[in-house]
Amino acid sequence: MPELVQTGIEGLDSILNGGIVKDAAVLISGNPGTGKSILGLQYIYNGVDMFDEGGIYLSFEETADDISDAAASIGFDRWDEYVDDGKITVYDKHTLLREGDFSSTLDRILDDLQDTDNDRLVLDSLTMFQLFFEDEKEQRQYLLKFIDILKGSGLTSLLTTEQSAIFPETEIGLENFLTDGNIYLIQSPAGATSNRYIWVAKMRKQSIKNSMFPLEIDHGGIKIYEQAAGFSMVGESPPWFGDEGGGGGAEFE
Repeated sequence: MPELVQTGIEGLDSILNGGIVKDAAVLISGNPGTGKSILGLQYIYNGVDMFDEGGIYLSFEETADDISDAAASIGFDRWDEYVDDGKITVYDKHTLLREGDFSSTLDRILDDLQDTDNDRLVLDSLTMFQLFFEDEKEQRQYLLKFIDILKGSGLTSLLTTEQSAIFPETEIGLENFLTDGNIYLIQSPAGATSNRYIWVAKMRKQSIKNSMFPLEIDHGGIKIYEQAAGFSMVGESPPWFGDEGGGGGAEFE
């Protein structure tokens, strides 16, 4: 039985039958506004707050202040304290894009990761990461290197990626083959509001609950409902979700 890392996110660890396999790299896919960044922040924050596991948060799109503000807005009140104490390490866009040669910056960060004592990592987002490479060969080379170092360094990692479609896209990208799992966050229009869902589509080395489940984003982060009866119903369920309901939530990105 592989060792599992608990996310601490209500409902998600149950869907995963205990958590994410240690040292795995998991892809978090979804269109904008589905909660990918919140899930990443929550995973890192819970690691320190609940399990005494240090984390690394890399963002190509936000400053450290932006990330701090986002964490505070969702209720992760000790984020700044954990950063100051070195329990959370943030690489923001200024750090990641400081040098003109992105490959040099990435090599330096990869060296840092090999020496890390942290347990968790979030990259937000892999979509931006891939834009820095001129061709697919170079992209594949660095992505393979990056994921191998994450695994070799004992980091259990979440990598977010954007998709333009509301529902999971059928086209399988390179990142899907190189990662150990794929979790989709889905936001379905429902009249004047929207319903949110999570689907754990794939996890290597572990059994999972492969249905779609409704989720809610509110103060305190993401909460997933395994039983639709516990979820506040808003709008109509999408036809492919059967009789299980969905619901809305606070409007967080």
